Amino acid sequence: MATIVIAGSIITAISLGVRATMGLFTDEIDLALGVGVDTFGLTIAVQNLVWGLSQPLAGAVADRFGAGRVLIFGAVVYAGGLLVMASAGGAAGLYTGGGLIVGLGMSAASFAVVLSSIGKLVEPERRSMALGIATAFGSFGHFLLVPVTRIFIDLLGWRGSIVFLAAVTMVITTVVRPLRTGIRITAIEGVGTSNPRAAGPDHEPLGQITSRALRHRDYILVNAAFFVCGFHVTFIGVHLPKSLADAGYTTSVATWSLALIGLFNIFGAFAAGLLGVRFNKSRLLSIIYITRAVAFAGLLLLPVMPLVALGFGALLGVVWLASVPLTSGIVLGQFGVRNAGTLIGFVFLSHQVGAFLGSWGAGEIRELTGSYDLWWWLAAALGVMAAAIHFSISDEPVPAAAVPVGISAQPPSTP
Repeated sequence: MATIVIAGSIITAISLGVRATMGLFTDEIDLALGVGVDTFGLTIAVQNLVWGLSQPLAGAVADRFGAGRVLIFGAVVYAGGLLVMASAGGAAGLYTGGGLIVGLGMSAASFAVVLSSIGKLVEPERRSMALGIATAFGSFGHFLLVPVTRIFIDLLGWRGSIVFLAAVTMVITTVVRPLRTGIRITAIEGVGTSNPRAAGPDHEPLGQITSRALRHRDYILVNAAFFVCGFHVTFIGVHLPKSLADAGYTTSVATWSLALIGLFNIFGAFAAGLLGVRFNKSRLLSIIYITRAVAFAGLLLLPVMPLVALGFGALLGVVWLASVPLTSGIVLGQFGVRNAGTLIGFVFLSHQVGAFLGSWGAGEIRELTGSYDLWWWLAAALGVMAAAIHFSISDEPVPAAAVPVGISAQPPSTP
């Protein structure tokens, strides 16, 4: 288990760490290219939408051929998109490199592929903890790369810093080997449950289980709640530095507020993984979304002072990506591991649609009103809504469809 989790953790640290730095470039690119905050917001929105639309396909390919090839492809495309973005002379280059190409690369080198692979390779009783560890290290990459990138921007400018991030992204290609095995590891499924057929048996084909999932009430509700998660994290990741600057905070305070989100989510994501083993995952997610809503309201209502911004980063960090291992764990528990990449991929598609609206809408509101306040209140309201949704979601395995005629539900006997 150790090498699997370490490899997955390094990949998520790089992929999410690089993504977390994008908010540092908002003012730099606006000043250099004169494109406006709304243009950069739309660039990241397109990135997230392409990422989401491509995610189910990337997950399906990983389910069929293994995660290793998909992750290598994703890392190369991700780095290539960053290089195109670094050479952009206007909005078209940003949309193409930072939007379209980076989004495609991220779909193949990010959460859904890594977490579904870990889910297949780790025993069910340790799965939630393993997912939490991998997610926590994604936050470590966030914490590390945000201040480092700020230093590189000051030293090399925004173009040189993005080239540096492209080089960091290519490290993914060197650590994928432990995740190359387990294209379809299903022998462990059913361990620790009285109904091994309840969660995606081997005989059920991809089309059938996907159709069944998309008609299942709780799976649809998981998608709806994860839409809100995408809205939150992308709006904040892209626009928090600019929002704090508008409120009168210094660049240093804004950078460290963003970095603290990553630092405290190391603990938050790991704790979520541990708690998900013992407690109802949906109820834990309700607590997470309510906490986010309180944090958003506090940032708006409390006086402008460094302690408030840094405290906001710390509190939000505890619940930042803590939703990911719990949400992934619900899907794995409902439908099993065989087609986990595809089913988690659809959930991340919903996440990325929310991310598109969170990033793009925030930029538009900022340009129209000169303030992000309306978007912060909308984010708080959506947090309350997601908390309510999770109160009605069941973590229980979904009963499998009937076995097709002529196909045995029993594994072949050993000679």
